[in-house]
Amino acid sequence: MTLRQVSYFVAVAEAGSFTVAARRLRIAQPSLSQQVQALEHDIGAALLERTSRGVRLTTAGREVLPEARAMLAAAQRARLAARQTETLEGGELEIATVRSLAVGVLPPLIGEFRTRHGGVRIWLREFAHRDHLNAAVWAGQSDIAFGPRPSGWPGPLTALGWEEFALILPLDDPLAATDGPVNLRHLADREWILYEPGHGLDDVVLFACATAGFTPRAAMRTGQSEAAVRLAASGLGVAMVPVNVVPDQLAKISRRMRHPVVRELAVYTRTQFSPAAEAFAGVAAAAYRPARPPRSIVFR
Repeated sequence: MTLRQVSYFVAVAEAGSFTVAARRLRIAQPSLSQQVQALEHDIGAALLERTSRGVRLTTAGREVLPEARAMLAAAQRARLAARQTETLEGGELEIATVRSLAVGVLPPLIGEFRTRHGGVRIWLREFAHRDHLNAAVWAGQSDIAFGPRPSGWPGPLTALGWEEFALILPLDDPLAATDGPVNLRHLADREWILYEPGHGLDDVVLFACATAGFTPRAAMRTGQSEAAVRLAASGLGVAMVPVNVVPDQLAKISRRMRHPVVRELAVYTRTQFSPAAEAFAGVAAAAYRPARPPRSIVFR
């Protein structure tokens, strides 16, 4: 069974005549008859009955006709969807990312993309750790990943800028009253707001503190970078968060580090960027290009 055979059957049924249908389709009548007969053979039942005045539907034909029309309509919708996807007039783009980027970096980039390609629907999948993010993309569960640049990724990848981490200090911390970058070693005796074990940001904090020569003492743990900011602001401990998640009203208790901790971000996929994915990668590369700060420490 082919779509051509189905369309020919519908044309004959609607015209009530092989002759009229052949004229409308601009094909030879014998060829039209052969295609309809092939469809009937495939279905296993006669669909049309010839009469002195033309043709009429058999009982099987009356049952098949609505399904045939639905099949042709579905095929047309599929063609339209494919065309819109290629031209970015429609379609979908599923982006896998880590939670902190979904809060900080991604929203303005998605906004810029939607301004240019409003017909493309965006779906966001959030993960706690970049390993889960990579696994989801590699398994084909998402179209692209937007996250920390993976080491040795074998598929297409567009490198972006550097994401810097900042410290959030309780208001009563002596260092909160100072200006300028903070030496992380000076916070070795503080209590910290850490992240849940297995959370990607927990790895960043432990790496940064180990580089400074100490292991942070946990006052409490959370699974959200936004919560870490609020908890630190409430005086429960020091937090380390991506600079992009710090709200403007709490910028006064945010401090850069003397040796900033950074990670490089990237957009990547498994085999090939779709048109929508390639367009999003282009938007991200143009809009997010923070340079690596001097004296920074790279978390890989």
